[in-house]
Amino acid sequence: MTRIVFLDRETLAPETVLRAPLFDAEVECFGRTSADQVAERLARADIAITNKVPIGEAALSAAPSLRHIAVAATGYDVVDIAACRRFGVSVSNIRAYANDTVPEHTFALILALRRSLAPYRQSVIDGRWEDAGAFCYFDHPIENLSGRRLGIIGDGALGRRVAEIGRAFAMEPVFSSYEGLDEQQIRALFNEDFGSPRYASLEKVLRTSDVITLHCPLMPSTRDMISDEQFAMMEKRPLLINTARGGLVNEAALERALEAGQISGAGFDVVTTEPPGKDHVMHRIARRANVIVTPHVAWAARDAVQALADQLMDNIEAFQAGRPRNLVS
Repeated sequence: MTRIVFLDRETLAPETVLRAPLFDAEVECFGRTSADQVAERLARADIAITNKVPIGEAALSAAPSLRHIAVAATGYDVVDIAACRRFGVSVSNIRAYANDTVPEHTFALILALRRSLAPYRQSVIDGRWEDAGAFCYFDHPIENLSGRRLGIIGDGALGRRVAEIGRAFAMEPVFSSYEGLDEQQIRALFNEDFGSPRYASLEKVLRTSDVITLHCPLMPSTRDMISDEQFAMMEKRPLLINTARGGLVNEAALERALEAGQISGAGFDVVTTEPPGKDHVMHRIARRANVIVTPHVAWAARDAVQALADQLMDNIEAFQAGRPRNLVS
């Protein structure tokens, strides 16, 4: 019998159904797994499921039966891929399940920030409307999206869906995912006629965008890709939105940029450490009127989470049948 161990079942909503596999298997689900419990819990596993629990070389070396790791997410940086190759363990991930939920959350943040919804809501609760003595008041800035440039860093499925929504608001989407190419090379690669997506260098996107949103994976090459140098390029004081991965933005630099007025606001669904400790810089940042921080829930629309769970089991069944899919290693 195949033994499947799910290390962090609580990362999926309680109402999400994880169906039984279509083969003879024993499935053991742990709500959470600490770093010092991973090796023990995988010791007799044939297949492991993890969402956010790291699986490294030490755990792999202590799991002689392990043949496959099914990551219950699109990002798979929690798994030591190089070590998996050495131990002959394949790894799969989840794809294209969040093509609506993450872009919609992205625009929820953009709209809330551009129209100062959170501070206006709080002002009504605090009695400001009655004190104003008028039908409205102008305590917080409100800006339209129409005609503004939407800089999208990352041109995968999520970035392209964000561009579609942006066009519906009459925004001008521009992608940057070809760092190292100059403008002439970019124009040679992409025809801007007939509705083809527009591309520009990262520097140009940073300098000319009214809203900048991140939709790229966290890798060594993208860690801290937005830091002091990049904030200094943001001539139009844009909104900065991150629904991708914590670590793409240097958070200390983010606080400095907000303090200096280099950006007009920030909407973040991800943090370098989740959950952030009490002294984490994002707690100070989140208290600002022009900042919204949500607890990594952009992906968590109910139908999206169920689609993820279904695809997770599809991946495991395909591996067991000898037809592995969605492999990253």
